[in-house]
Amino acid sequence: MKEPAQTEPALPATMTAIAITAPGGPEVLQPEQRPVPRPGPGEVLVKVEAAGVNRPDVMQRKGLYPPPPGASDIPGLEMAGTVVALGADTSRFKLGDRICALVSGGGYAQYCPAPEATALPVPEGLSAAEAAALPETVFTVWSNVFERGTLKAGEWLLVHGGASGIGTTAIQLAKAFGARVIVTVGSDEKCAACLALGADVAINYATTDFVPEVKSATGGKGANVILDIIGGPYIQKNYEAAAVDGRIVQIAFQKGSKAEVDFMRLMLKRLTHTGSTLRARPLAEKAALAAAVTAQVWPLVTAGKMRPVMDQAFPLAEAAAAHARMDASAHVGKIVLTLR
Repeated sequence: MKEPAQTEPALPATMTAIAITAPGGPEVLQPEQRPVPRPGPGEVLVKVEAAGVNRPDVMQRKGLYPPPPGASDIPGLEMAGTVVALGADTSRFKLGDRICALVSGGGYAQYCPAPEATALPVPEGLSAAEAAALPETVFTVWSNVFERGTLKAGEWLLVHGGASGIGTTAIQLAKAFGARVIVTVGSDEKCAACLALGADVAINYATTDFVPEVKSATGGKGANVILDIIGGPYIQKNYEAAAVDGRIVQIAFQKGSKAEVDFMRLMLKRLTHTGSTLRARPLAEKAALAAAVTAQVWPLVTAGKMRPVMDQAFPLAEAAAAHARMDASAHVGKIVLTLR
């Protein structure tokens, strides 16, 4: 028997969204009224309950990471909420479903279209804020640590920025798949937080050179995979800290994308230094990544074996305060915006 067609709820004409009024500091993030978007083919429209705050949002705010062609200029690369409208050629979700999704922009708003291919059901027991904290970090870690870095059980993973949303996700996933984890962080308090989460070794880079500590922890061999968000002077140090046949995966350059490097270690250790961004990748690649996350990671989340580490939630209108906290690097885990 065919199910009766669903009736979409009436939607308002306008919504509150966070605009970047000019490149600059957190204060340039201001609420404004925008038309409520409609979902295109292959998209669903989500009434947003929470949106994750990420470093790419900060880079966009500063004018250093423009949205790809066709993407919304509203910041926000992940969000969670309820499906309230369906575009053409959609079949996975129905009206009323609670989902979280990776998007190319638009998350800092009351309504956001999302490609059905990069959306996932909110696991039972997770709040909207927790669900919104998952897509960007989980997709990034799976893509870079496991697909590009090919981390295997028994290997050592070195994560720079271990207390960040990316870092806390990488710790949990690496441990779940049998790897050992070293993190670098900027305070003893963050060291303690990472160790409590499961990291085997935590290094305070403000007081300790991480290279000899990594060598000591690994019996002189070095890290098999290094996930780096720092760049700059860390590029040379990563080559020193890496094991023979090590894989270094670059996902950001917080200390700059230029460095003077002796590449001899790259040859002598047979290192692989790769990098990627997620936002501008074709939808088909993101869909494949979503399928891998659904198969490999979502069972851990639904079983309660992995949870996003939550730092602080801010109302949507206080997006500037959320960015100020991220700029200060005071957070452990994810910062989110809430709309409920």
